[in-house]
Amino acid sequence: MLKMQAMIGVSMKTSQLLKVALVPILAISTLISISSTALADYLTSEGYGGEYRYELWSSDDGQKYSLKIWNKDKDPKKDPYYRFGVFESSRKALIHFDCKYAKKKLRECGENR
Repeated sequence: MLKMQAMIGVSMKTSQLLKVALVPILAISTLISISSTALADYLTSEGYGGEYRYELWSSDDGQKYSLKIWNKDKDPKKDPYYRFGVFESSRKALIHFDCKYAKKKLRECGENR
């Protein structure tokens, strides 16, 4: 009987120790994963050029930009798109679109090749 009580006591101590150790670890890892998934992209602008349309997206911290590009006849809500990023500014992203897709002859186009 004492042996059984000793085993139960050890089992309870182990269970309590696991709870004390695991709960904070799980809580911290959950907070970290929530904070990284809470980051979102925001639609900054959209437009057309040549045979293509674009959407310019910004990270919520405004440090990164990306482009979604479709053929101008495609539906952005249904059809697949090309995604290009990471640009360090909206200007660089739009220059990329103008030079590569809209086929504009900008002074900046030579700098990006």
